Amino acid sequence: MNQLTSMLLTGLGDTLYMTFLAAAIGTAIGLPLGAVLTITSKGHAVESPRINRWLGAVVNMGRSFPSLILIILLLPLSRLLVGTTLGPTAALVPLSVEMAPFIGRVTENAFKEVEKGKIEAALAMGTGPWAMVCKVLVPEALPSLVRGTTLVLISTLGLTAIAGCIGAGGLGSLAIRYGYQRFRTDIMFATVALLILLVMAIQLTGNRVAKRIGTRRHVYE
Repeated sequence: MNQLTSMLLTGLGDTLYMTFLAAAIGTAIGLPLGAVLTITSKGHAVESPRINRWLGAVVNMGRSFPSLILIILLLPLSRLLVGTTLGPTAALVPLSVEMAPFIGRVTENAFKEVEKGKIEAALAMGTGPWAMVCKVLVPEALPSLVRGTTLVLISTLGLTAIAGCIGAGGLGSLAIRYGYQRFRTDIMFATVALLILLVMAIQLTGNRVAKRIGTRRHVYE
């Protein structure tokens, strides 16, 4: 029992490490990507159909790759950057690249929920692209961005389980190597239960934060 607990705690730590760090790196890439997609769209601060179309095509291409195939394709990049293709740190590279276009679309959708009247008013006052994003889009779309972040974390958590197939570590790897391959149903059920609890915790936290932000905005308005 002590050995099982130790393995579960190690797997949980690796999973949380991959989930939150990959989501953070992916957000650092995807958030600006979503912002550019938004401000280059029709009627926005830097309207540019050509840039918007090409960037949208790149994002769609990145999202169309099957996750496991993309992770395998990016293993050489992991070796180049971190010196290995095994372990949770190596998995951060493909996981971050996998999540970036997804986060870009989530960000774009959140920004598109901002009232057109507020965007038009900002444009009429001569608001530039950077100010449009920082002072209009992000504050107005904050509850949607929080809900999007919740979705991103849950999706990244699922990808860590897939990455476990190629030696990334974490609960996914534990379920495959010890639960499935060694016919240890106790390990299999324990890892699944932990993953379910993590998803529920992330969703509950995200919902509460988004609701609190929305309530405060209504009070101040």
